Amino acid sequence: MSGATDGDIWQPLQAELDRWGEAGRQIRLWLRDDDAIAPSPALDRLAGLGERFGLPVLLAVIPMLAEPTLASALQEMPALLPCQHGCRHHNHALEGTKKSEFGTLRPADAIRAEIAQGRNRFDDLFGAAALPVFVPPWNRIDQGHAALLPELGFSGLSCFRGFRLGPGGGPLLGNTDLDIMDWDSRTGRQPDELIAETCRLLAARRAEPLQDDESFGILMHHRDHDATAWTFVDAFLSLATRHPAVLPTDPRLLFEIAIAV
Repeated sequence: MSGATDGDIWQPLQAELDRWGEAGRQIRLWLRDDDAIAPSPALDRLAGLGERFGLPVLLAVIPMLAEPTLASALQEMPALLPCQHGCRHHNHALEGTKKSEFGTLRPADAIRAEIAQGRNRFDDLFGAAALPVFVPPWNRIDQGHAALLPELGFSGLSCFRGFRLGPGGGPLLGNTDLDIMDWDSRTGRQPDELIAETCRLLAARRAEPLQDDESFGILMHHRDHDATAWTFVDAFLSLATRHPAVLPTDPRLLFEIAIAV
Protein backbone atom coordinates (compact mmCIF):
# COMPACT_ATOMS: atom_id res chain seq x y z
CA MET A 1 0.00 0.00 0.00
CA SER A 2 1.00 3.62 -0.36
CA GLY A 3 1.98 5.70 2.62
CA ALA A 4 -0.63 8.30 1.56
CA THR A 5 -3.49 8.85 3.97
CA ASP A 6 -6.17 10.00 1.52
CA GLY A 7 -6.84 6.69 -0.23
CA ASP A 8 -10.12 4.83 0.07
CA ILE A 9 -8.58 2.32 2.46
CA TRP A 10 -8.24 5.01 5.15
CA GLN A 11 -11.73 6.50 4.80
CA PRO A 12 -13.32 4.31 7.52
CA LEU A 13 -10.72 5.47 10.06
CA GLN A 14 -11.12 9.09 9.01
CA ALA A 15 -14.89 8.75 9.37
CA GLU A 16 -14.67 7.14 12.82
CA LEU A 17 -12.32 9.83 14.09
CA ASP A 18 -14.72 12.43 12.69
CA ARG A 19 -17.47 10.84 14.79
CA TRP A 20 -15.27 11.17 17.86
CA GLY A 21 -14.81 14.84 17.07
CA GLU A 22 -18.53 15.37 16.50
CA ALA A 23 -19.15 13.80 19.92
CA GLY A 24 -16.70 16.25 21.48
CA ARG A 25 -14.34 13.48 22.52
CA GLN A 26 -10.63 12.83 22.12
CA ILE A 27 -8.61 9.61 22.24
CA ARG A 28 -5.08 9.60 23.63
CA LEU A 29 -2.83 7.82 21.11
CA TRP A 30 0.39 6.25 22.36
CA LEU A 31 3.05 3.76 21.23
CA ARG A 32 4.76 0.75 22.81
CA ASP A 33 7.49 -1.40 21.26
CA ASP A 34 8.64 -4.73 22.75
CA ASP A 35 11.68 -7.02 22.87
CA ALA A 36 14.48 -4.45 22.60
CA ILE A 37 17.95 -5.85 23.37
CA ALA A 38 20.52 -4.03 21.19
CA PRO A 39 21.09 -1.16 18.77
CA SER A 40 20.12 -1.88 15.18
CA PRO A 41 18.94 -0.13 12.01
CA ALA A 42 15.39 -1.07 13.00
CA LEU A 43 15.83 0.64 16.38
CA ASP A 44 17.13 3.73 14.57
CA ARG A 45 14.05 3.66 12.38
CA LEU A 46 11.78 3.37 15.43
CA ALA A 47 13.49 6.35 17.06
CA GLY A 48 13.07 8.33 13.86
CA LEU A 49 9.37 7.45 13.76
CA GLY A 50 8.84 8.76 17.27
CA GLU A 51 10.77 11.94 16.58
CA ARG A 52 9.01 12.61 13.28
CA PHE A 53 5.55 12.42 14.82
CA GLY A 54 6.47 13.90 18.18
CA LEU A 55 5.28 10.70 19.81
CA PRO A 56 7.68 9.08 22.32
CA VAL A 57 7.70 5.28 22.39
CA LEU A 58 7.55 3.13 25.52
CA LEU A 59 10.41 0.73 24.74
CA ALA A 60 10.13 -2.59 26.56
CA VAL A 61 13.68 -3.93 27.09
CA ILE A 62 14.47 -7.53 28.09
CA PRO A 63 16.82 -6.84 31.01
CA MET A 64 18.85 -10.05 31.18
CA LEU A 65 19.36 -10.10 27.39
CA ALA A 66 20.01 -6.40 26.87
CA GLU A 67 23.45 -5.38 25.66
CA PRO A 68 25.24 -2.45 27.32
CA THR A 69 25.48 -0.79 23.92
CA LEU A 70 21.68 -0.36 23.98
CA ALA A 71 21.93 1.96 26.97
CA SER A 72 24.55 4.03 25.20
CA ALA A 73 22.49 4.21 22.02
CA LEU A 74 19.33 5.30 23.85
CA GLN A 75 21.17 8.31 25.26
CA GLU A 76 21.03 9.68 21.71
CA MET A 77 17.41 8.60 21.15
CA PRO A 78 15.19 10.71 23.43
CA ALA A 79 12.05 9.46 21.69
CA LEU A 80 12.62 5.94 23.09
CA LEU A 81 11.72 5.50 26.76
CA PRO A 82 13.06 2.24 28.28
CA CYS A 83 11.01 0.12 30.65
CA GLN A 84 11.40 -3.45 31.92
CA HIS A 85 10.13 -6.30 29.75
CA GLY A 86 10.00 -9.29 32.08
CA CYS A 87 13.33 -10.83 33.00
CA ARG A 88 14.65 -13.25 30.36
CA HIS A 89 11.57 -13.52 28.10
CA HIS A 90 11.54 -17.22 28.99
CA ASN A 91 8.37 -19.28 28.66
CA HIS A 92 7.45 -21.19 31.84
CA ALA A 93 3.99 -22.32 30.71
CA LEU A 94 3.08 -25.94 30.16
CA GLU A 95 3.41 -27.29 26.64
CA GLY A 96 0.29 -26.64 24.64
CA THR A 97 -0.78 -23.63 26.73
CA LYS A 98 -0.29 -19.95 26.04
CA LYS A 99 3.22 -18.68 26.64
CA SER A 100 3.94 -16.81 29.85
CA GLU A 101 6.97 -15.89 31.92
CA PHE A 102 4.90 -15.07 35.02
CA GLY A 103 1.96 -17.47 34.98
CA THR A 104 -0.14 -19.03 37.73
CA LEU A 105 2.06 -22.13 38.11
CA ARG A 106 5.06 -20.24 39.48
CA PRO A 107 5.30 -19.36 43.20
CA ALA A 108 5.26 -15.74 44.31
CA ASP A 109 8.72 -15.93 45.87
CA ALA A 110 10.25 -17.06 42.59
CA ILE A 111 8.45 -14.27 40.75
CA ARG A 112 9.64 -11.64 43.25
CA ALA A 113 13.25 -12.80 42.99
CA GLU A 114 13.26 -12.95 39.20
CA ILE A 115 11.61 -9.58 38.63
CA ALA A 116 13.92 -7.99 41.20
CA GLN A 117 16.94 -9.50 39.47
CA GLY A 118 15.76 -8.05 36.18
CA ARG A 119 15.06 -4.70 37.81
CA ASN A 120 18.57 -4.51 39.25
CA ARG A 121 20.13 -5.20 35.85
CA PHE A 122 17.78 -2.77 34.19
CA ASP A 123 18.62 0.01 36.64
CA ASP A 124 22.33 -0.68 36.25
CA LEU A 125 21.98 -0.24 32.49
CA PHE A 126 19.66 2.73 32.26
CA GLY A 127 19.85 4.53 35.60
CA ALA A 128 17.57 7.53 35.84
CA ALA A 129 16.23 6.91 32.32
CA ALA A 130 14.52 3.68 33.45
CA LEU A 131 10.75 4.10 33.72
CA PRO A 132 8.99 2.25 36.59
CA VAL A 133 6.66 0.46 34.16
CA PHE A 134 6.54 -3.34 33.84
CA VAL A 135 5.66 -5.06 30.56
CA PRO A 136 5.27 -8.85 30.85
CA PRO A 137 6.38 -10.93 27.86
CA TRP A 138 3.48 -12.08 25.70
CA ASN A 139 1.36 -9.51 27.59
CA ARG A 140 0.56 -12.13 30.21
CA ILE A 141 0.97 -12.03 33.97
CA ASP A 142 -1.07 -13.74 36.66
CA GLN A 143 -3.22 -11.21 38.51
CA GLY A 144 -1.72 -12.31 41.81
CA HIS A 145 1.77 -11.70 40.51
CA ALA A 146 0.71 -8.32 39.11
CA ALA A 147 -0.29 -7.36 42.63
CA LEU A 148 3.35 -7.81 43.71
CA LEU A 149 4.69 -5.19 41.30
CA PRO A 150 4.26 -2.06 43.48
CA GLU A 151 6.41 -3.55 46.25
CA LEU A 152 9.07 -4.21 43.61
CA GLY A 153 9.16 -0.56 42.60
CA PHE A 154 6.75 -0.45 39.66
CA SER A 155 4.07 2.22 39.42
CA GLY A 156 2.84 1.12 35.97
CA LEU A 157 1.90 -2.09 34.17
CA SER A 158 1.22 -2.49 30.45
CA CYS A 159 -0.36 -5.57 28.87
CA PHE A 160 -2.85 -5.93 26.00
CA ARG A 161 -6.52 -5.07 25.81
CA GLY A 162 -8.73 -7.19 28.03
CA PHE A 163 -6.21 -7.60 30.84
CA ARG A 164 -7.53 -6.42 34.19
CA LEU A 165 -6.06 -6.29 37.65
CA GLY A 166 -7.36 -8.78 40.19
CA PRO A 167 -8.67 -8.34 43.74
CA GLY A 168 -5.12 -7.67 44.98
CA GLY A 169 -4.81 -4.64 42.73
CA GLY A 170 -1.48 -3.59 41.28
CA PRO A 171 0.17 -0.65 39.50
CA LEU A 172 -1.55 1.83 37.22
CA LEU A 173 -2.63 -0.17 34.17
CA GLY A 174 -2.16 1.05 30.60
CA ASN A 175 -2.95 -1.62 28.02
CA THR A 176 -2.16 -1.51 24.33
CA ASP A 177 -5.03 -2.09 21.90
CA LEU A 178 -3.73 -2.91 18.42
CA ASP A 179 -0.96 -5.41 17.58
CA ILE A 180 0.26 -4.72 14.05
CA MET A 181 2.06 -8.08 13.71
CA ASP A 182 0.74 -11.43 12.48
CA TRP A 183 2.59 -13.83 14.76
CA ASP A 184 1.73 -16.94 12.75
CA SER A 185 3.69 -15.63 9.78
CA ARG A 186 5.80 -13.10 11.72
CA THR A 187 4.89 -10.44 9.18
CA GLY A 188 2.99 -7.19 9.35
CA ARG A 189 -0.77 -7.58 9.27
CA GLN A 190 -2.65 -6.27 6.25
CA PRO A 191 -3.65 -2.61 6.55
CA ASP A 192 -7.34 -3.12 5.70
CA GLU A 193 -7.60 -5.66 8.52
CA LEU A 194 -5.89 -3.34 10.99
CA ILE A 195 -8.01 -0.35 9.98
CA ALA A 196 -11.21 -2.37 10.36
CA GLU A 197 -10.11 -3.60 13.80
CA THR A 198 -9.21 -0.07 14.89
CA CYS A 199 -12.57 1.25 13.79
CA ARG A 200 -14.42 -1.52 15.65
CA LEU A 201 -12.50 -0.81 18.83
CA LEU A 202 -12.95 2.95 18.61
CA ALA A 203 -16.66 2.65 17.80
CA ALA A 204 -17.21 0.37 20.79
CA ARG A 205 -15.33 2.82 23.02
CA ARG A 206 -17.33 5.74 21.66
CA ALA A 207 -20.58 3.94 22.49
CA GLU A 208 -19.56 3.80 26.16
CA PRO A 209 -19.85 6.67 28.65
CA LEU A 210 -16.99 9.15 28.62
CA GLN A 211 -13.99 7.90 30.64
CA ASP A 212 -11.08 9.85 32.09
CA ASP A 213 -8.52 7.41 30.69
CA GLU A 214 -9.61 7.06 27.06
CA SER A 215 -6.48 5.92 25.27
CA PHE A 216 -5.47 3.78 22.30
CA GLY A 217 -2.09 2.07 22.31
CA ILE A 218 -0.36 0.63 19.25
CA LEU A 219 1.89 -2.36 19.96
CA MET A 220 5.00 -2.73 17.80
CA HIS A 221 8.02 -5.04 17.66
CA HIS A 222 10.74 -3.24 15.70
CA ARG A 223 12.97 -6.33 15.48
CA ASP A 224 10.24 -8.19 13.56
CA HIS A 225 8.83 -5.42 11.36
CA ASP A 226 8.76 -5.94 7.64
CA ALA A 227 7.93 -3.31 5.02
CA THR A 228 4.20 -3.87 5.53
CA ALA A 229 4.43 -3.15 9.26
CA TRP A 230 6.59 -0.04 8.89
CA THR A 231 4.47 1.37 6.08
CA PHE A 232 1.24 0.84 8.00
CA VAL A 233 2.35 2.53 11.21
CA ASP A 234 3.78 5.47 9.28
CA ALA A 235 0.54 5.99 7.34
CA PHE A 236 -1.60 5.44 10.45
CA LEU A 237 0.29 8.08 12.40
CA SER A 238 0.28 10.47 9.44
CA LEU A 239 -3.51 10.45 9.53
CA ALA A 240 -4.17 10.09 13.25
CA THR A 241 -1.73 12.66 14.64
CA ARG A 242 -3.24 15.36 12.41
CA HIS A 243 -6.83 14.68 13.47
CA PRO A 244 -8.30 16.96 16.16
CA ALA A 245 -9.98 13.99 17.87
CA VAL A 246 -6.57 12.41 18.52
CA LEU A 247 -4.28 13.55 21.30
CA PRO A 248 -0.73 12.21 20.72
CA THR A 249 0.38 11.16 24.20
CA ASP A 250 3.73 10.65 25.86
CA PRO A 251 3.57 7.31 27.75
CA ARG A 252 4.97 9.06 30.82
CA LEU A 253 1.74 11.07 31.02
CA LEU A 254 -0.32 7.91 30.62
CA PHE A 255 1.45 6.36 33.61
CA GLU A 256 1.58 9.62 35.59
CA ILE A 257 5.38 9.82 35.52
CA ALA A 258 6.93 13.25 35.84
CA ILE A 259 8.75 14.46 32.73
CA ALA A 260 12.09 16.07 33.47
CA VAL A 261 12.66 19.42 31.79
